[in-house]
Amino acid sequence: MNTPVRSVAPDASRFIPIERRTKIVATIGPASKDPEVLRRMIDAGVDVARLNFSHGTPEEHAESVDLVRDAANAVGRPVAVLGDLPGPKLRVSKLENDLVQLERGRELTLSTEIEPGRLGTARHLYLEAPQLAEAVAPGEVLYLADGKLRLRVTATRPEHGEIDASVEVGGPLASRQGLNVPGEASVLPAVGNDDIELLRAGERMRIDLVALSFVRSAEDVNNVRKETRLPLISKIEKPQAVDRQDEIIAASDLIMVARGDLGVELPIEYMPIVQKRLLRAAGRLARPSITATQMLDSMVTSSRPTRAEATDVANAILDGTDAVMLSQETAVGAYPVEAVAMLDAIARATEPEAPYREWNSERVTRAKVGPDYTVAHAACEAVRTLGLDALVVPTLSGRTARILSAHRPTVPILALSPGQETVRRCGTYWGVKASSIDRHATTEGLIADATRRVIELGWCTPGMRVGVTAGLPSAKPGSTSLLQVMVLGEAGAPWQDWSG
Repeated sequence: MNTPVRSVAPDASRFIPIERRTKIVATIGPASKDPEVLRRMIDAGVDVARLNFSHGTPEEHAESVDLVRDAANAVGRPVAVLGDLPGPKLRVSKLENDLVQLERGRELTLSTEIEPGRLGTARHLYLEAPQLAEAVAPGEVLYLADGKLRLRVTATRPEHGEIDASVEVGGPLASRQGLNVPGEASVLPAVGNDDIELLRAGERMRIDLVALSFVRSAEDVNNVRKETRLPLISKIEKPQAVDRQDEIIAASDLIMVARGDLGVELPIEYMPIVQKRLLRAAGRLARPSITATQMLDSMVTSSRPTRAEATDVANAILDGTDAVMLSQETAVGAYPVEAVAMLDAIARATEPEAPYREWNSERVTRAKVGPDYTVAHAACEAVRTLGLDALVVPTLSGRTARILSAHRPTVPILALSPGQETVRRCGTYWGVKASSIDRHATTEGLIADATRRVIELGWCTPGMRVGVTAGLPSAKPGSTSLLQVMVLGEAGAPWQDWSG
C-alpha cells in the first residue's frame, strides 16, 4: 500500500492544502503571446515558459521574455523561462507555394547547397543541412515531416552536396519541415556556432535555463558548459543518446524526453519502454526530467484531449517525470489556457496514486555521493516516521531542493532563496514551491528567518512540525549537511526545537 500523498498533523486544522507537484512547461507562440492569455495560462498552472529558438528572431523572443515576466508578476507566481536551442535540426528550405506532394516511387534530388532564389519542388528539394551528403550512404533511410514521409538514399555526390533518393512513403511536405537522419551522423555538430549565438542572445534576455537539441554524448554537454553558467537541459532525441543515457544525464542539469524526433528515429514500439528507462535513470541520478511532445496534441484543435492522451500524461507522472510539456498546444493551438488547465487536472488526479514509499527508499542512488544526498534521504524518513507537515529548504543554488525533490517526499518542499533565478528555476523541480529570502551570515539566523518566512507567506501555520535543512557555512552553495526538526512557533517566537 502506498504512503498517503498528504500528511495530516495531529490537529486536522493544521493540514497543508495539497498542491500539484508535477510541473508544467508551456511553449510560447502566436496563440499565447497575448498578455491576457498569458496571464490566464500562468494562473492555470504554468511553471516554465519555453521559447523555441528554432522559430522567430532574438528580438521577438526578448519581447516574449518581457511578456512572461510581466504576466508572472501580475499573477504573483514565479515562472522560469527556458530557451530551446535548435541544434543541428535539418530542415527543408522554402518550397514552391510552400507545399509540394511527394509521390511514392518517384525519384528526387536533395541539395545541401542552396542557390539564391531557388525554391524546392517535388523533384528537387533544397535542405538546410550542410555536410549531410557526407553523413549518409546509399541504402540509408531519411524521414521528413516528423516521420510521416520516408525516403531511401540511392546515391550521394558529396563533392556537389547532392543526394539522390526514392520516395517510399509519400505525402504533403511544407516549407521548413524537419528531416531526420537515424544513426550517428557524426559530421553534424551537436551545438554549432549558430546555437552559441542564440545562447548569447538568451543570456542577454536573462533566460533561466537552456535546452540543447540532439545531444549525442556527455562531451556535447560539457562543451556548452564551457560557454555558459545557465543550467543545461539535454534533450534526448537520438538513439545514440539513449545508448549513453547515464553519462549524458550525469553531465546535465536536467533532461527532456523529446519524443517527437526520438519517436521517429527509434522503432515506435520501443518508445514507451525507452521513456520509462530514461525517467528511471534521471531519478536514479537525481536529475529533473521533462516529458515532451504530443502530450495533449488533439487540444491544438479540440477543447478536450483524447482518453489516450490523458492516460499518457498520467503514466509519465507515475513513471516519475518532474514536468510535462506542451508544444503546439499552447504555441499555436486554439485552447492554450484549457490545455494547461487539463494538465493541471490530470496531475492532481494522478499524483495520489504514485508509489511514494518505493520512490522514497529506492529512486535515488546514494552510493558515492555527498552528505546532501544523505540529508535528503533522512528528511524523507523523518516525514514518514515523525509525521512532518513540510520540508523547509533555504538554498542558494537550488541544489538541495533538487535532491530532496528527487527523493519524492510526501509533503511540500518549501524552497527559499535570495536569488530570483534560483526561485524561478525551482519551477522545474517536482513538489517544490519557492520564494525569496534575505541572505544570512549565520546558519542560526537563516533557520530562524526561514521558519518565519514560510508562515509569512501563508505556506505554514504556527504549530506545524517541519524539517529544516541547512549547511555550514550558510553562505556556501552545496554545503547542506544538517536536518533540524522543529515546531513552528507563534509570532514573536518563530521557531523552537521539537523534542516530543
